[in-house]
Amino acid sequence: MDVLDTDPFDIVEVSFKNGARKAFYRNKEHTRAITGDMVVVETGNGSDIGKVVLSGELVRLQMKKKKVKENDVTHHIIRRANERDLERLAEARSMEMATMVRARAIARNLGLEMKVGDVEYQGDKRKATFYYTADGRVDFRELIRHYAKEFRIKIEMRQIGARQESARIGGIGSCGRELCCSTWLTDFKSVTTAAARYQNLAINQAKLSGMCGRLKCCLNYELDTYLDALEQFPKSADKLQTEAGTAVLVKTDIFKGLMYYAYQKEGSRGKLYALEAERAGEIKEMNAKGEKPLDLVSLQVELPSADTDDIDMDFADVTGVIELPEEERRKKKKKKRRKKKPGSGKGRSKDSPSNKSGSSLKNQSDKSGKKGGKGKKRRGRRRNNKKDNNNQ
Repeated sequence: MDVLDTDPFDIVEVSFKNGARKAFYRNKEHTRAITGDMVVVETGNGSDIGKVVLSGELVRLQMKKKKVKENDVTHHIIRRANERDLERLAEARSMEMATMVRARAIARNLGLEMKVGDVEYQGDKRKATFYYTADGRVDFRELIRHYAKEFRIKIEMRQIGARQESARIGGIGSCGRELCCSTWLTDFKSVTTAAARYQNLAINQAKLSGMCGRLKCCLNYELDTYLDALEQFPKSADKLQTEAGTAVLVKTDIFKGLMYYAYQKEGSRGKLYALEAERAGEIKEMNAKGEKPLDLVSLQVELPSADTDDIDMDFADVTGVIELPEEERRKKKKKKRRKKKPGSGKGRSKDSPSNKSGSSLKNQSDKSGKKGGKGKKRRGRRRNNKKDNNNQ
């Protein structure tokens, strides 16, 4: 059953291009537009086609959230969209990809350091909005002239950030679901690497970055829960003094409330001792008074066999970098160069008399002499080899 609004509100929220852009419009009674209808709305220059996504009291709350006053809403809904309007909208959407490719080529030819991320045509195809990203300010006055000459349409340039660009384009995240920024996330909060450190995540830029190249927004989702859990752990308990030596904090298990220590002389790769957060706080208080426990063996928590097996294995530190043994490189054998006989021809200059007219005759005589000399040498070697065999 349809639920009617008890207090009707004459302002509705209209979405354009599958939620890429939203705006508020006045909805008169004669239009009879309800949530889910495709409507034709008026703009500053022409008309556009969108979908009504919110109506009633929800719009009042949305306007309060976006800090929009009722007096600021001046544009109205003209009518509900018919088949001809939807056909023109489909034609405009089909032109966007080719326009974006051509726009990128023009910007590259002009040598501008910018990237055109998306193009949105108005429903009546009188205006096109080019969304671009750039590190700094871009002087695109010459660019707009080329665009207006190429596309024969009114041009509007709008600069957006990397997160807004990924929200408009959309995609699938590493979790396997559609991006939060393109589905439900509306405000982008700053994300720092401290959020990953509090959650004991590996500081790996490739894994912590999203489709936009910035840190993932989902790092802030569970951060408050981790911060509340970390309040139960003692502060500045990185080192504990015992009579057996100084123990250094290696790992913290926030969910189980355990702190893993290793003796400084053994290093972080040595045996780990699991202590409860309260017990670590007691040892810290003892150290402040000048007292030291015997060792951590009697104070550690007895863990199941499955946990102890994991602890005894080589432990990768918080950075997530695992040290691998260095590869032994095989030395390449150098090829021995054959010694060239003196006077082979390299040391001679081109202007020497031996390389002039008489050189060809000498070469021919040398070749014939070499052939005969080689045959005599081979015969002599064979005879010497036979004599050596007989002597043996």
